[in-house]
Amino acid sequence: MGVTDPTGPVMDRDEVDRALARLGAEHEAIETSLLALQDHAGRRLLEGAELTGTTRERWTAAEASITLLWAYFDAYTDALRSAREIRARRRWSSREDLVELTELLRGESVTVAGSATATANAPTLLSAAGRLSERFSLTGLVDRMNELYATSLDMVVTADAVWSALPARIDLLAAELQRTRTLAHSVGVRPGEHPAGDDLERITRTLTKLREDVVSDPLAFWVPTQGSSAPGGGRPDTTVYDREARALEEVRREIDAVLTVRQDAEARLIRLRDVLSRADRTLAEARTARGEVLAKIAATEVPVVSGPPTVLQEQLATAAEYRRGAQWHRLSPLLESLEQKAEDELLRARESLTAVTAPLAVRAELRGRLDAYKAKVARHGLAEDPFLVERYDAARRMLWSAPCDLRVAEQAVLRYQQSVAEALGAPRVPQQGGPEDRRGE
Repeated sequence: MGVTDPTGPVMDRDEVDRALARLGAEHEAIETSLLALQDHAGRRLLEGAELTGTTRERWTAAEASITLLWAYFDAYTDALRSAREIRARRRWSSREDLVELTELLRGESVTVAGSATATANAPTLLSAAGRLSERFSLTGLVDRMNELYATSLDMVVTADAVWSALPARIDLLAAELQRTRTLAHSVGVRPGEHPAGDDLERITRTLTKLREDVVSDPLAFWVPTQGSSAPGGGRPDTTVYDREARALEEVRREIDAVLTVRQDAEARLIRLRDVLSRADRTLAEARTARGEVLAKIAATEVPVVSGPPTVLQEQLATAAEYRRGAQWHRLSPLLESLEQKAEDELLRARESLTAVTAPLAVRAELRGRLDAYKAKVARHGLAEDPFLVERYDAARRMLWSAPCDLRVAEQAVLRYQQSVAEALGAPRVPQQGGPEDRRGE
C-alpha cells in the first residue's frame, strides 16, 4: 500500500488483471464476513440488550466501527467497480487507461466521508484534526477494514460467549437452589433459625445479582487469554458462580445430614439411651466394687466414684422433644454432640470401674501365683515339706483374710516363691522390699 510514485512504472495489462482479481476476491471475502457479522447472534443480542458498564462503552464504539466498516466497504465497492469499468472499455487498454488504473489501484484514490455519529463515537478512527473524510489506497482500505472487523468481531464473540455460558449455568444452579430451599423448609431449616437457611438466602441474592450483571455487562465476566490475538480469545470468568455452587453443595450436604437425622432419629435415640444406661450401670458397679474393696483391702487408696451427669439426661430429653416436634435442624447437631458425650461417659465409667477394682485384681493375681507355686511343689513331691507348708499357709492367711494388706501379702507370696526355688535348686528369686528371708533363719 502507499501513494503512487508519479515517476514510478505504470502497471501493464497483466498486472492490472491480477490486481483486479485479487481485489475482487478480497471484496467477496469482506462482504461475506460483514454479512456474517451482521447476522451474528451476539450482535443481535447486543442491539436489543440494556447494557451497562464496560460492555456499554465497548458496544458504542463497536457500533460506530461497524457503521464505518459498511461505509468503507461501499467506498471499496465503488472504487473496484470504477476500476473494472475502465478495464472493460477496450480489450487492449490504452496507455491512458493503464495510467488511470495504476492510480486507482495503487494510489490513495478512495475518499471516505465520515458521519458525525461515527466521528463522535469513534474519534480515533478519523484523523486527530477532526476531518470528516479520509483518503485510502485500496490496499490500505482493506487493512483498515480488517482492523475494524477484528475489534468488532472480538467484542461480539466475547459477549456472545459469556451469554452462552453463564446465564444458562446460573439458571440451572438457581433451579437446584430452589429445590434445596423447598427441601430445607420441609425439615425446618429456615432463615433466622438455622445457619444453612441464612446461607440459602445469601446464595439466592448473589445469584440474582450475578445474572443481572452478566446479562447487562457480559464483558465484565471475561478473562482474555494472554498473548492471543484471535477474536474471542479467552474464557468466561466463573469465579463468583463457582464459589456459590460450592456453597450450595455444602448446604445440600448439611440438609442431607438433617434428612438422615429425620430417618434415623428414633434408632439413634434408642442407642443413646442404651449407651447412657450402660454407663450408669458401670458406675453403679464401680460404686459397689469400691465398697467391697474398702472392706476387703487394707491400706489402699480407692478413688471416689462420681454419679452419672444429669446434664446428659436433660439433653437426651430435649432431643426427644425435638423429635416429637419435628425440629430436625435442631435435633441434628444435638444428636451428634450427645453421641460423642455418651461414648465419652461410658469410657469414663469403665475407666472408673477399672481403677476401683485394681486392688482386687492385684489380690487375685497374688492368689493365682501362690496356688501355681503350690501345684509346682506338689509335682516335685514336696507337698508335705513343713517349711514350705508353713510359708504357704502364712501367705494364704494374708490373701484370704479381710481386710487384706496387699503389700504384706505380696511379701509373703515372694517369700514362699523363694523358698520353693531354693527347695528345687533353682536360682533365687529377688524379693521386693525388705531384707531377704533365708530358710532356717
